[in-house]
Amino acid sequence: MKMDARLLRRGMGWWPPFLGAGIRVRSFADDFRDAVVELKLGRLNRNYVGTHFGGSLYAMCDPFYMIMLLHNLGSDYLVWDKGGEIEYVAPGRGTVRAHFTLGEARVAGIRAQAAGGDKVLPEFEIDVTDKEGAVVARVRKTLYVRLKPRHRPA
Repeated sequence: MKMDARLLRRGMGWWPPFLGAGIRVRSFADDFRDAVVELKLGRLNRNYVGTHFGGSLYAMCDPFYMIMLLHNLGSDYLVWDKGGEIEYVAPGRGTVRAHFTLGEARVAGIRAQAAGGDKVLPEFEIDVTDKEGAVVARVRKTLYVRLKPRHRPA
């Protein structure tokens, strides 16, 4: 699957889970190695006590590592979300941000692990921070990566 990063960033602004929660993709690198996502606290995404709704905090982190890895590994690989969890560290107020990075060494390591045809379950961790840089939430994502059947060794 090939898609222009700028087009994807714009399209995600109209994706219902992001649009409804007020999640904004501020940047997405052309090489799918870096992304910045923000969430402003508003009437539609606050919880009962007036801080960020936990589902919105998770949603702002959900698809990015899967998309980034899918584009960096290429079309010979299956890449799916396998699992995820969120740890709430502090109440989220104001605008919060998540900055995703995917280095070449990590991509090469996953590619090497998957070369034999077995599944690989890489884990990624991302911090959601407030404007002062304090951690509001920590999201852990587990992905499923495997060569597509026609590319697996015999």
